[in-house]
Amino acid sequence: MSSIDANMRRRVLVSTTIGNALEWFDFIVFGLLASVIGKLFFPAGNPASSLLLIFATFGIAFVARPLGGLVFGLYADRFGRKRALVVMITLMAVGTGLIGFLPTSSAIGLWAPLLLLVGRLIQGFSAGGEFGGASAMLIEFAPPGQRGRYGAFQMVSQGIAFVLGAITATSLGTALSPEQVENWGWRIPFIVGILIGPTGYYLRKKCVESPEFQSYLQEKQQRANSRRETPLSDLFRHYPRELFAAFCVIAAGTASTYVTSVFLPPYAASELRLSLLDAQLGLLFVYLFFSILVVPIGALSDRIGRRPVLVLGLMLNSVLFFVLLRQLVAEPTQLHLWQLQATTLLLSVVGVTPAFMTEIFPVGVRSTGASLMYNLAVMLFGGLAPFTNTWLVQVTGDLAAPAYYIFFATVVGLVGLAVYRPQSGQGPTASTVNVRAEATTP
Repeated sequence: MSSIDANMRRRVLVSTTIGNALEWFDFIVFGLLASVIGKLFFPAGNPASSLLLIFATFGIAFVARPLGGLVFGLYADRFGRKRALVVMITLMAVGTGLIGFLPTSSAIGLWAPLLLLVGRLIQGFSAGGEFGGASAMLIEFAPPGQRGRYGAFQMVSQGIAFVLGAITATSLGTALSPEQVENWGWRIPFIVGILIGPTGYYLRKKCVESPEFQSYLQEKQQRANSRRETPLSDLFRHYPRELFAAFCVIAAGTASTYVTSVFLPPYAASELRLSLLDAQLGLLFVYLFFSILVVPIGALSDRIGRRPVLVLGLMLNSVLFFVLLRQLVAEPTQLHLWQLQATTLLLSVVGVTPAFMTEIFPVGVRSTGASLMYNLAVMLFGGLAPFTNTWLVQVTGDLAAPAYYIFFATVVGLVGLAVYRPQSGQGPTASTVNVRAEATTP
């Protein structure tokens, strides 16, 4: 890794972070504008029904993510991280443009929600491979002993995407009237988002393939006449514990992220009668600080290990979320809403997950393993979280029901961390998942 040119390392870091942020912005802004889009594409007798339907559309797009993660993961592990990242960001621009120019149900009836679903499925397929490909690229270019710090920029990019999305939603709410937002204002971020195609293409084409992956390809060619297995069969045959641990860790973090970021703002507006603009504003500041915190926490994991950082952060987040959600339901105020949203700062421990998710797999199955488990977990615990929690509230009548969802997801994450044990000569050390493993990781 010492042979990597410092300028190229910086170029990879910047291009991966910016490109990833642009791609996630288009994916996230749909959720932030869910209450508006729901009225236009799923007109119903009451706001709660429209919200439930639009969250179902938001969630079903995540069905395409594991497929995208598998396809692009295999592609990246066979042909390279760079080529896969270029294709993915171009495809995201196509799905985003379709949504931005789509007529509503008042103009084309049932075709509107169907085409909206197509656009979301394209976005989901594209986003499916982004985490594994970008994370692999970052840690494979990281200097020795800094995989946690470099991998954290994957989460920085997602934090930036949330900040940009919140700024966009807040700006629309302040600059335009509610009628203008519903008539045409909601289209602006999707139309602007089309620019991610040429921008991301330019940034990522300027990078080279990681030396670690190039070395793997050379070794693979030398073994061409030996026993042949596909990365997928290798993955499930040799790394079941790694797959399980990766799934559980992502499930815990993503459940809290999507509940506080996607579910909470429209929920607070429709059920608690709070200002949607205030909720979006709170989200803006929370993710601004989140983007700052994840890098030093990733660096901390390089020193003390991935596991202690993840365990402490997940446990504290679930307890505080329970307490502060109960407080918000009992007394719905702007201050209590912002206090609940601030629990997301504890999730800055997810800055550790890109390094954890990728370094537990060897280079030949790294992108496939990380992408597949990440997207399965996000589909089940993230994409369906807004719909599931809306349904839980409506069925139980308990406005604080989402707290139990967070508790459950946290237990899943802790079980995954407890079960994981690295294989001999591969992956992080058994107890701390720390930097000393980098010397033995293929």
